[in-house]
Amino acid sequence: MINNRSLLIVGGLAAVAWLASNSLYVVDETERAVKLRFGEIIEENIQPGLHFKVPITQTVRTFDTRLLTLDTDPSRYLTLEQKAVIVDSYVQWQVVNPTQYYEATAGDELMASRLIQPRVDESLRNEFGRLNLQQIIAERRDDLMTGPTEELDKLLRDELGVAVRDIRVKRIDLPEDVSSAVYERMRSERERQAREWRAQGQEEAERIRANADRRRQVLLAQARARSETLRGEGDAEAAAIFSDAYGKDEEFFSFWRSLNAYRESFAGDGNMLVLDPSSDFFQYLKSPQGTSEE
Repeated sequence: MINNRSLLIVGGLAAVAWLASNSLYVVDETERAVKLRFGEIIEENIQPGLHFKVPITQTVRTFDTRLLTLDTDPSRYLTLEQKAVIVDSYVQWQVVNPTQYYEATAGDELMASRLIQPRVDESLRNEFGRLNLQQIIAERRDDLMTGPTEELDKLLRDELGVAVRDIRVKRIDLPEDVSSAVYERMRSERERQAREWRAQGQEEAERIRANADRRRQVLLAQARARSETLRGEGDAEAAAIFSDAYGKDEEFFSFWRSLNAYRESFAGDGNMLVLDPSSDFFQYLKSPQGTSEE
């Protein structure tokens, strides 16, 4: 009797444990859930916490609502001028409507990625197709992806119950043939800019040089005028001094002038003068008083 009672108690406890384990479930803070009865949704968007379900007839599917990343394959797109670019990008998305997400993908993340990728590809193809290559190179990548992000977010919320939080371009490459053409055009553009800057520099140099030459001529003219004025003033003052000195002692002045003439005439080597010995040039050599002797 005791053994049977013990077995009944153990069996009852086991049944209670089984019932509890199959009736109670926990939804984590990073998840949302839906409750199903034979595959049909009977409770939507179950929030985090402890919940109850009927064993066997009811099942629960939980979905990760954290930010998920889909790394897409590099794709080739055509720009507005029909130039090819190879774009490597990724998408960050999040489940926001568990019911719609379950109905569209059966809760399979891989299935969701397969549905999201072609829509991302189409959106990027449209975005790059409306821009030329120069705009793609010059525009910031964050700004470039604003339009596709908003467009896909609205579309996939309605179709899959997921929100597109961000689309990021990791890399934009050019095919080899396009790269050569782009680099050649960039080189030509840089050479054109260099020629313009050189021309501007030469023009500025000529202007500075002409201005400096003009100022030089003005300064030289002013200096020449000043020197002529000073020279004239000096000559006038020298003439006045000579005249004054000559007037004070005419005989000494005549003697001093003759000595200077002798010095300058006989300063060089081998100088020879052919003069009449009775010439006045030798008057002070003949007599200290400068008078001719009879």
